[in-house]
Amino acid sequence: MARLGMLIDLNTCIGCHACSVACKVEFDVPLGVFRDTVKYVEHGSYPQVTRHFIPVLCNHCEDAPCLNACPTGAVVRLEDGEVTIEEGDCNLNRACMSACPYGAIYVDEDRGAAQKCTFCAHRTAEGLQPACVDACPTNCRIFGDLDDADSEIAKKAAANAVTVWKEGEGTRPRVLYIDPRNALDLIADAGVQADQATDLPGDRA
Repeated sequence: MARLGMLIDLNTCIGCHACSVACKVEFDVPLGVFRDTVKYVEHGSYPQVTRHFIPVLCNHCEDAPCLNACPTGAVVRLEDGEVTIEEGDCNLNRACMSACPYGAIYVDEDRGAAQKCTFCAHRTAEGLQPACVDACPTNCRIFGDLDDADSEIAKKAAANAVTVWKEGEGTRPRVLYIDPRNALDLIADAGVQADQATDLPGDRA
């Protein structure tokens, strides 16, 4: 059994949104909500301003708050660790949305169910990569088995200092980041569904 996860290298993300567009197309995601998006954060004061591009998505946490909060059993963990939502069992009570510290879950009115990133479980079951990984022109995303020491993701994680978004939440995310400039700290109060661009108070002249 694999322990599937994703590694995102913020050194090489260029903020092109190929990942979020691919995700929108793959799942027909409604306007205004996201399974996967990229935060733009500007930090510093003129002329020393830095722009960060930070891809965010469901973290498929080892200790997933949404999984524990769902009263109908609609939120499930698949054999390889992906956390998904069974549409037929969802009654839109929104408990999962309230529990998720990453704001990764949204309501799809057309489907009548909560939705979020699934690591493209329908694709990975066929041996394919998630749509966002395939679409990335800089290969900043690596997807694979975190427990397989010979996998590309495990090798890169072992060779670099990796971190997670909102580590203090204690959810043990399976989405890892290479973040040498500590950009994740700048979106500690943000969520996947929040505004895409974030300007921090006092950071700009």
